[in-house]
Amino acid sequence: MNGSEEPESSAVSRQRPDLVLVGCVKTKHEVTSAAKDLYSSPLWRCRRAYAESLGCPWYILSAKHGLLDPDERIGYYNLALNDLRAEPRRAWSTRVLDELKSRVPSLRNKLIEIHAGATYVTYGLEQGLRDADATVHRPLAHIAGVGRQQAWYRERLRRGCA
Repeated sequence: MNGSEEPESSAVSRQRPDLVLVGCVKTKHEVTSAAKDLYSSPLWRCRRAYAESLGCPWYILSAKHGLLDPDERIGYYNLALNDLRAEPRRAWSTRVLDELKSRVPSLRNKLIEIHAGATYVTYGLEQGLRDADATVHRPLAHIAGVGRQQAWYRERLRRGCA
């Protein structure tokens, strides 16, 4: 069952993912730090806490850096995928797929959960993962609004994400 349209009650949503991809956010600290510590919005804190709670590998989708290991040290930057035209977004998606394939030798039969806005997936990333025979699950794809997304995370986290 590939795709992002599975309802929350589906079997996919009850499985622990093999890998989690978390979109970066605009709000950042202006210091060089581990990527997971650079981003600073309440939504980021929820995404990070959720990804860490799953106990599986997770990576950050960065508009500037592509695929980031959470512990990779980076400095402040000011670039959003929304700032880019369609072709650079497609190139970014190809770059991220290539980086992911170099870190995870086979995506076949892997359940990959994506916690990022539509801009991160609609220019080839999601389709590229499907083409590699991964199952893609985007649990928040149909939840509009940052507040509602944060509530979704808080419902699933024992210690919260504030």
